[in-house]
Amino acid sequence: MVERYAREEMSSKWTMNAKYQAWLDVEKAVVKAWNRLGLIPDDDAKKIVENGSFDIDEIDEIEKVTRHDLIAFTTSVANTLGEESRWFHYGMTSSDTIDTAVALQMKSSLELVIKDVKMLMESIKTRANEHKMTLMVGRSHGIHGEPITFGLVLAVWYDEMARHLSNLEQTLDVISVGQVSGAMGNFAHAPLELEEYTCEELGLKAAPVSNQVIQRDRYARLATALALLASSIEKFAVQVRHWQRTEVYECEEYFAKGQKGSSAMPHKRNPILTENITGLARIIRAYATPAMENVSLWHERDISHSSTERFWLPDSFITTDFMLHRMNNVIANLTVYPENMMKNLNLTGGLVFSQRVLLELPLQGVSREDAYRIVQRNAMKVWEGLQQGKPALNEEGESLYLENLLADDELREKLSEEQIRECFNYDYYTKNVDKIFQRVFK
Repeated sequence: MVERYAREEMSSKWTMNAKYQAWLDVEKAVVKAWNRLGLIPDDDAKKIVENGSFDIDEIDEIEKVTRHDLIAFTTSVANTLGEESRWFHYGMTSSDTIDTAVALQMKSSLELVIKDVKMLMESIKTRANEHKMTLMVGRSHGIHGEPITFGLVLAVWYDEMARHLSNLEQTLDVISVGQVSGAMGNFAHAPLELEEYTCEELGLKAAPVSNQVIQRDRYARLATALALLASSIEKFAVQVRHWQRTEVYECEEYFAKGQKGSSAMPHKRNPILTENITGLARIIRAYATPAMENVSLWHERDISHSSTERFWLPDSFITTDFMLHRMNNVIANLTVYPENMMKNLNLTGGLVFSQRVLLELPLQGVSREDAYRIVQRNAMKVWEGLQQGKPALNEEGESLYLENLLADDELREKLSEEQIRECFNYDYYTKNVDKIFQRVFK
């Protein structure tokens, strides 16, 4: 239900009615600005602001003849007015209305995305604190590395999202600009104050300079910011998908009572939400390409950008909004299995402690090359056993790797049994987690 509500809230910003309402808001702001400058009489300005409206069906009918949507719109509005309609769209070009209106839509939509990002960050922070000391194995190249905590993984995600939040807030400033500079941007038919007063009324900044359009590098900045955000969300989703694999099974998406995973295999519990997120991220990234290609328009303007923006702007916002809510749902309700994390951490029988042993030997005067050789040869014996399907623990349930190290005469000349056993202490790997959390979460 939350995802559905979020989708409807964002979608409502990009309906035909919302588009024309944004156009009307801009046009009325210009009327107010002209009135402020003394051109439009108070009575006429009042009538336009209070009575000016549009009819979508009428616009569609007019556009069949004019083949120009803005003219169809202004004609429809003029039909709701009297003689004062002569002031409507006075001294403006189509892009003054359209681009400034789109800025309003982008601004309100991006504000909603920023709100979504903050929501997701709070969910990540909550789960990170919950699992700050939950031990698990860290992996590089998909292979077991050293012990970490699940909380640290989530702290990395939070920090990454914080960068996106900063980027989106900066992007909000970049896209929140309007223009009322005329057909070629030279203000030949209106003073600069008209643009300044209009943008002030709308809560936008005036573009310092424009030609016939707002420059599309601003839009491309938005598209790439959303694409980068989507890439990180996909990264989180892919991680969850890996954790949910049967042979890993350290976390899984919440599986509701009565939920079905497969029409053929009743036992299945599939990571459908995060797989869905992965697909959505591909779509959002794909929209960055036309947005960047739109930067290069002919001279002062062509309309090659227009057709693509009718697709990528609403789709990018609606999809990003939906994806953020879905990921938030995944994180907030993620089922975590600490026991399986510990089981996997012990899967290689202590091989994850190899570097700890390696670092002790140079302290005893052993060269790094010799230390590496001693530690690795004992580790390889365990790997060879694993390759043959043998357990990594001895009959007493102790680490075979530890057993190998304790039986290595060359190693024992440098390290006592107590020193070697101390290398297999998990606390060594969590001693700075609190300090890391202080840096991340302030």
